[in-house]
Amino acid sequence: MLTPLLVPFLAAMFLAVNMGGSGTAPSFAVAYGANLIRKDRIPGVFGLFVLLGAIIAGKKVSLTIGRDILPADVMSPEMTTLILLSVGIAMLVANLLKVPQSTTQTTVFALAGPALYLDVLQTRRLLLEIIPMWVVLPLCSFVLTYLIGRYVHGPARLKWPNLRGSGPPIPVVVWVVIIASCYVAFAIGSNNVANAAGPIVSMTINQLGIVPGTYNYLLILILATLIIAPCFAIGSSIFGGGLVDKIGKDLIDLGPFTAITISVVTATLLLVASITRGIPTSLVQMNVAAIIGMGISKHGWQKMKNDTPLLKIFRVWFVAPILAMGISFLMTAIVKNLGFPG
Repeated sequence: MLTPLLVPFLAAMFLAVNMGGSGTAPSFAVAYGANLIRKDRIPGVFGLFVLLGAIIAGKKVSLTIGRDILPADVMSPEMTTLILLSVGIAMLVANLLKVPQSTTQTTVFALAGPALYLDVLQTRRLLLEIIPMWVVLPLCSFVLTYLIGRYVHGPARLKWPNLRGSGPPIPVVVWVVIIASCYVAFAIGSNNVANAAGPIVSMTINQLGIVPGTYNYLLILILATLIIAPCFAIGSSIFGGGLVDKIGKDLIDLGPFTAITISVVTATLLLVASITRGIPTSLVQMNVAAIIGMGISKHGWQKMKNDTPLLKIFRVWFVAPILAMGISFLMTAIVKNLGFPG
């Protein structure tokens, strides 16, 4: 009974490794960009807080990913494997390009591919809640950080020069920035672990005949989380270094106050989406939007547009979800035409 589950779990772990690489940037790039933490210490701390976030606050998003886009009863081992592989391949491309990508959007589009082919796409929540929040939350992140940068950070850095990051940072500020980065990793765990764990849970309960909402269902959810979440730390150690360089060093020169602001704003928005409605959303895009907002408030739009890799980031953001949906749609068609039960 458990043998057919092995390959989907391996696919989920492969996806989690790639998510760990992508998720490292929005959690620790601001602290690294402010020269407050060594790069080799990031993966372990990141992985620990991702695990805590997934266990404590990740249930609602796992349910959304597992049943609210593609019906849970469609999640056979074959279908789950092709969905997770589609996301993993798209994320691998983004990681190799050293561009942080929205795992959530890529996962949702990968789920939509088979759903469209099988004509079972559940559009109500997708169109009325999930997709609108993909626009609203990054916009909120941009506006909040822009306003804070212009009307709070600007006057404050004139009064306290250490906020510019030009001198040695105050020890208490260093700890606050690192705590804020851990808070972001916790928020990632509350939302992004579900991208791999949600389909796995639905598949497992289908295969084992477990009724949703029972004690055994909760146990499967916890076990899936404990398997998937540690893979984020592995991905962080493999791919995270290049991504924290890209965001933390290449995108904007960050000071400690900037790092704290970006971390707290984006993580709070993500946690609210996870805990209140279980909406899978993109911390990566909120984080980049926050950095852009802060950068414009400090340097102006022209400098951000001309001196940073924004165009490349936006291109990958558009291509990766479409690539995942195309791969999953094509693989579903192949599986069905070959007569597999998935």
